[in-house]
Amino acid sequence: MSGPAAGTAAAATTTDVVCLGESMVTFLPSQPGRLADVPSFGRGIGGAESNVACALAAAGHRAAWVGRVGADGFGDHLVETIASYGVDTSAVRRDPARPTGVYFRTATDRGTDTHEVAYYRAGSAASAMSPENVPYEALFAGRVLHLSGITAALSPDCLALLRELTAPRPGRPLVSFDVNHRPHLWRGCAEDASVLLELARRADLVFVGEDEAEEAWGIVGAEAIRAALPEPSVLVVKRGSAGATVFASELRPGPRGAEAAAGTAAPGTSTDTVSAATPATSADTTCPARSADTATPADTVTPVPALRVDVVAAVGAGDAFAAGFLSATLRGLPVRDRARHGHLMAAAVLTVPGDLTDPPSRDRADRLVALDDAAWGRLRLAPGWTAADRAPEEVRTP
Repeated sequence: MSGPAAGTAAAATTTDVVCLGESMVTFLPSQPGRLADVPSFGRGIGGAESNVACALAAAGHRAAWVGRVGADGFGDHLVETIASYGVDTSAVRRDPARPTGVYFRTATDRGTDTHEVAYYRAGSAASAMSPENVPYEALFAGRVLHLSGITAALSPDCLALLRELTAPRPGRPLVSFDVNHRPHLWRGCAEDASVLLELARRADLVFVGEDEAEEAWGIVGAEAIRAALPEPSVLVVKRGSAGATVFASELRPGPRGAEAAAGTAAPGTSTDTVSAATPATSADTTCPARSADTATPADTVTPVPALRVDVVAAVGAGDAFAAGFLSATLRGLPVRDRARHGHLMAAAVLTVPGDLTDPPSRDRADRLVALDDAAWGRLRLAPGWTAADRAPEEVRTP
């Protein structure tokens, strides 16, 4: 069975979230400094979509990662490491002719002038993904399909694949899209801004940073970003240390022509349906086509402050936030709690050197999410805070 039509006909949904994208072997520096001065590196893995899959699996969800790696040792390491988090990697394809991508980075924050990243991904196995060679039956087997703008930048074939996966069709799972604007990947292409806007407008749930919206689209402020992206049922605007603003509507028409079916779920339980916005009563697990003249309701706008965190490294925090938000969405939690779970997942990654770490236990995260606004604002999370339950040195509340 192949092709998008066959994929949407999958009989049973056995996976919560399917993530598609490139994962690479990453080399982390043994000490701060320029790449030219770092004497040695430790090996890890990195990739926006696989990071989300690993975080969701570590949080107890059924997650799958679909990608393409080389038939080489680095490909073996990637697949084995991602699978060790509990992620289903059975649909990963091996390419005998192209290598697995790798990259080296410095220890500094990506947003600083001293941060360096050296990518060796041109012509990688993942860049050969296309509408003709991906397993649609696996991609459409989940309740949610998570994508990012990074994949669109890898090659024309990868862009064609993302356009195919976000195209209007009955039976499409809820599509989650993280804009993830990476200017260096779009060098030589003047269409990066319009492509990312096009793909975001076809998704049901969108994550975008205020900074990247300004850089890619010249749009400043959460309200202006929502005006440029009116179609997604849920838009999460990440505002750095200021937190996140979530725009949510129960039903919103758009060019994608699909609306995720909604289902209610008690905290800690899983259902066969998921809604980007608010829980409803439908038991249908597909995305019925929406009428173009459906009335657009007013948004519910929910600002959710970020936590104070003693940051070790900022790499991977955005992926962790998306995983936390998706986890709470799968559980049918309120919008504020979804964003708070996103902040907690991000805080876990911010307090370690790499892209991945174990999240806090669900019980502990739920307790923190349930704090009143004043107590939430007093939290300060330091390295090691996820390792023990209530140790004061790990969660300080001055």
